[in-house]
Amino acid sequence: METKKILVTGGNGQLGQCLQKLSLDFPQFEFIFTDSNSLDITDKEAVLHFFWQNEPSVCINAAAYTAVDLAESEVEKAFLINADGTENLAEACKEYNAQFIHVSTDYVFDGENNLPYSEEDFTNPIGVYGASKLSGEELALEINPCTVILRTSWVYSEFGKNFVKTMLNLFSTKEELGIVADQFGQPTNANDLAEAIMKIVCSERITPGIFNFSNYGKISWFDFANKIKELSHSNIKLNKLETWQYPTPAKRPKNSTLNLEKIQDIYNIQPKDWEESLANCVETLRST
Repeated sequence: METKKILVTGGNGQLGQCLQKLSLDFPQFEFIFTDSNSLDITDKEAVLHFFWQNEPSVCINAAAYTAVDLAESEVEKAFLINADGTENLAEACKEYNAQFIHVSTDYVFDGENNLPYSEEDFTNPIGVYGASKLSGEELALEINPCTVILRTSWVYSEFGKNFVKTMLNLFSTKEELGIVADQFGQPTNANDLAEAIMKIVCSERITPGIFNFSNYGKISWFDFANKIKELSHSNIKLNKLETWQYPTPAKRPKNSTLNLEKIQDIYNIQPKDWEESLANCVETLRST
């Protein structure tokens, strides 16, 4: 029997590197990790040729333009990667009968809800990044209704640039730091997201559609930083800021917590608590 091939785009990003680490636990699959140099997802012909050449059974799209603030001035580039690139992959998956799993974001919502967002809630992105990701979702489902979309939030890991690593670096150089305390969400350890994706890949029957995945717990950026401080035994003084005191080119949703019931019901995936997953990450970073 031929080995099932899994294509992972964005192989050098946070999620891509977590999937690379996790791939060692799945010797039954042949993983193909690509980056923008080895596969330009914005080039439709290149994507179709790659699928023809490699015949993947599954494509996990972890490639994305994620510079939230820069996207406000690089609108075309954000849409090219997050919308057109996603569309190209969805089309190739349909043509070559591969399962498409696409990673999206909580930024498709405006953050005005007080309750956690469900997959059916009204989308209304307030920035270019969120709008480009929503466009990618819509194009993928329109072209390839068998697509699985995973919306996630506040992603961090031991890899790449992220809030946890930034905080740890700042803690070692600063005596005091102001952190926004009036934006709420759910941190997600990219290792947990990678495990959830592989659980979907290995499930007997893949149910398409949109699913939310994050770690459990509604917190602010200040709460997040405070826990990192505690886990790293730092003496830094953290001060609460309001959003208006920390202006950024892109607006952020005030509340982007996600309802996680659907992924539990359909795929029996039980997300971990954010504190447990954060402790795992800080421990990993301390031991490297």
